[in-house]
Amino acid sequence: MKPIFYFIRKIYYFSGNVLIFNFIGMIFIGLLESVGIVLIIPLLSISGILDIGSKEIFVLSWLIDYFQAIPKTQSLSVILSLFVVIIIVQAWFSRHQTILNKKIQEGFVRQLRQETYKNLIQANWKFFLEHRNSDIVKIMTTEIGNVKKGLSLSLEFLSSLVFAVIHIMIAFWLSPKMTVFILFLGILLLLFSRYFVTKSKQFGIEQLELSRIYIAGITDHLNGIKDIKGNTLEVTHVEWLYALCKKVEHNTIEFVKLRSNSQFIYRVVSAVLLAVFVFFLIEMFQSQRAQLILVVVIFSRLWPIVTRIQSSLENLASIIPSFEALLELQDQTIHAQELKDEYYYHAKAFHLKEGLSCQSIYFQYNLNEDVYALKDVNLHIPANDMTAIVGPSGAGKSTLVDILMGLNQAQQGKVFIDGVALSHENLVSLRRSIGYVPQDPFLFNASLRDNLLLIEPTATEEQLWEALAMASALEFVKKLPDGLDTLIGDRGIRISGGERQRIVLARALVRKPAILILDEATSALDTETELKVKETLDRLRGSITMIIIAHRLSTIRSADQVIVLDQGEIIQKGRFTDLVKDKNSTIHQLLGRKMEALPLEKAR
Repeated sequence: MKPIFYFIRKIYYFSGNVLIFNFIGMIFIGLLESVGIVLIIPLLSISGILDIGSKEIFVLSWLIDYFQAIPKTQSLSVILSLFVVIIIVQAWFSRHQTILNKKIQEGFVRQLRQETYKNLIQANWKFFLEHRNSDIVKIMTTEIGNVKKGLSLSLEFLSSLVFAVIHIMIAFWLSPKMTVFILFLGILLLLFSRYFVTKSKQFGIEQLELSRIYIAGITDHLNGIKDIKGNTLEVTHVEWLYALCKKVEHNTIEFVKLRSNSQFIYRVVSAVLLAVFVFFLIEMFQSQRAQLILVVVIFSRLWPIVTRIQSSLENLASIIPSFEALLELQDQTIHAQELKDEYYYHAKAFHLKEGLSCQSIYFQYNLNEDVYALKDVNLHIPANDMTAIVGPSGAGKSTLVDILMGLNQAQQGKVFIDGVALSHENLVSLRRSIGYVPQDPFLFNASLRDNLLLIEPTATEEQLWEALAMASALEFVKKLPDGLDTLIGDRGIRISGGERQRIVLARALVRKPAILILDEATSALDTETELKVKETLDRLRGSITMIIIAHRLSTIRSADQVIVLDQGEIIQKGRFTDLVKDKNSTIHQLLGRKMEALPLEKAR
C-alpha cells in the first residue's frame, strides 16, 4: 500500500487545503446521515409503534422529552420537516463533494501526466537505450489510467471509512457493549479478507506483465508489418496473439472467480454473524427495545459501508502494480534527468569558430563488461570543414556522433567546443546549433509543413521552400496534391524512403545550423538524388561544419578529413587522397572494388 499512500500525499500537496475542506465535508455528510437516523426514535414514539420513555435511551432523553411535550401533530410535522431538510442539505453537500472530488482527481492526474512526461522527455539518452518504448507508452497511457482509477477508489475508501467511523461513534454513544461486540465481528471479517487482497495483488502483477507483452508485441508487429507480409509470417503472429489472449482471458476469469468467492463468503459469513448478533441482542437487551432498534438501524447502514471497504481493498490491491510501475518510471526518469529547466529556456545557438575536439574518449554501454564502444579516441573536427567517419558495422561510428552531440557521456575523456569543455551549461546550445539527419528518418503523422516547422516554428514560407530546394526535395513536394499541407501518414509512410530522407534533411537545414550531422543520410537515395544532395553539401562547404557517416565513395572523397574507426578505435585519419594511396589501408579494404574503379586523378 506504500505507493498508494505516496500518491495520496502528492494529492494533498497538489490540492492543499481543498482536500482538508473536502474531508470536513465528508464528516459533515456523515453526521447529517447519523442525525437523520437518530430521528427514528422520537418518530417511533410519536407514532405509537413503540412506547419509549426518556429513561430507556438516556442520551436521547432530552430529545424524546421535547417532542412528547408538544402536540402529536406538531411533533410529527417538526420531525418530518427536519428529516426533509437534513436529506436536502446532505444531498447538496454530497453533490458538492462529488464535484470537488472529481476536480481534485482530474487536476492531479493532469499534473501527474505532465510531470511524468516532462521527466521522461528530459531523461538522458541512456535511459531510452535501456527501456522499451512500448513499456513507456503503456505506463503513460494504461497505467496512468489505472492510477486514476486507483485514486478514485482510494478517495471512495477514505469516504467510506469516515462514514463508518461516524456511524460507529454514534452507535457507541448509544450502546457501547453492542457496538464493541459487532465491531469485533467486523474486524474478524476484514482480517479474513487479507488473503483475498494478497491474491488480488498477485493477479494485478500478472495482468500488468501480460499487457506489457501484448503492447510490445503489437507495436513490434506493426512496425515490421512489411517484413511480416513479405515473408508470409501472418499465421505465426496470429497464433502468438491467440496464445497470449488465452493467457489474458484465463488471468481475468481467475481474478473474477477470486472476487466472486470473496464476496460470496463475505456475505454468507456476514449474514450468519448478523443473525447470531441480533439473536443475542434480543435475548440480552430485552428491556432496551428502542436502543436495540436504533443500533440495528445504524449497523444496517454501516454493514454495506464495510462491504464497500472490503471490495475497495481488493480492487486497490489489483491496481497496486500500476502504482508501482508509474512510481518506478518516475524515479528512473528523475535519476536519469539530463538537464535542469533553466538550461532549456536560456540556451541559444552559436556559430562554431574553431571546431569540435575529442580528448582521450573512453565509452562503454555496459559498465559490467570489459568491452569499449570507443577507446582512446582523440580527434579534431575543424570548423566549416567536412569530416567523414567510416568503418565497418559496429566500429563505433554512431556512438562517436552521439558523444559529440552530448547524447552519451564518456566515462573518461572530454569533448571540447571551440576549446570549451562540453557540460550542462553549453549542452543545449550545442544541440540547438546542430542539424541532425539520422539513418532511419522519422517523420510525425502530420503535414509536411508541420514536420518542417518542428525544428524552427518561426520559419517563413520562403525559408521552408529554400530548405526543400537545398535538400533536392522541391520538385516532388510541388507535385504533391496539397503541397506543404500534404499529410504524410504514420512515420511518413505515404512517401518513399528517399523522399523521407530528403524531408528530414530539409528539416535540419531549416534551422540553418552551425553543424550538420548526417548519419548514413544518403543511404536511401538513388544515385541521381544523391548527386543533387552532394551538390547541396558542396555549396554549404566553408559555411557550415559537416560530420558525415557514410560508406559511399562519392561522399567520402569530397571530405576534408576522413576518420576511420574499427572496434571503437581510430586506426586512420587524414585526407582521403592520402589514405587511398596505401592499398593495404583499412579504407581501401572497406571500399573494395569501388576503389579499384576510381581513377586516382579523380580522387585528387
